[in-house]
Amino acid sequence: MILVVDMNWKRDSLAFNEFVLPIVSVVQPLEECKVKHFLDLDPAGLNGYSKIVLSGTALKDHATLKQVDKFNWVKMCDKHILGICAGMQTISLVFDEPLMNCLQIGMTEITTLKDNPLFQGDFEAYALHNYSVGPCQNFEAIAKSSKCIQAIKHKQKDIYGVLFHPEARNQEILKRFTEL
Repeated sequence: MILVVDMNWKRDSLAFNEFVLPIVSVVQPLEECKVKHFLDLDPAGLNGYSKIVLSGTALKDHATLKQVDKFNWVKMCDKHILGICAGMQTISLVFDEPLMNCLQIGMTEITTLKDNPLFQGDFEAYALHNYSVGPCQNFEAIAKSSKCIQAIKHKQKDIYGVLFHPEARNQEILKRFTEL
């Protein structure tokens, strides 16, 4: 079972329909999934899940970036994790990687920098974010746009992050993550 973490500022927000339900619609046919809001997570209960997806949020929603301590479990987790947008930003902060301003809205050309199991080559993706990561110590950049790093992978763990929104476009990335 895959855990989809609702990263929106409050439970049952309107953004749930935009950022969480599309992930569920892609993942659920491949593997059963459960949704929990980030404030309801119990790190001890994560063992029952095969993988974890951290959703994106609305452009002005920075709730998880201000509550990074709620995600310290990510450092100890031995599951495959995919952070989307705010999920990637939050994961980066958990590992003390700095964020940098990078506003992108709309279709964006993505260039793959390193081989990875989620995507390859150049492709267009839907971007909706204020921040990216700079050069990282714990992660390698696996994709970029003309403005910033668009995807990362932890150097030792199966933790991935993408700034763009594969639930909106490029749903095959979510499918490949599910099949890892």
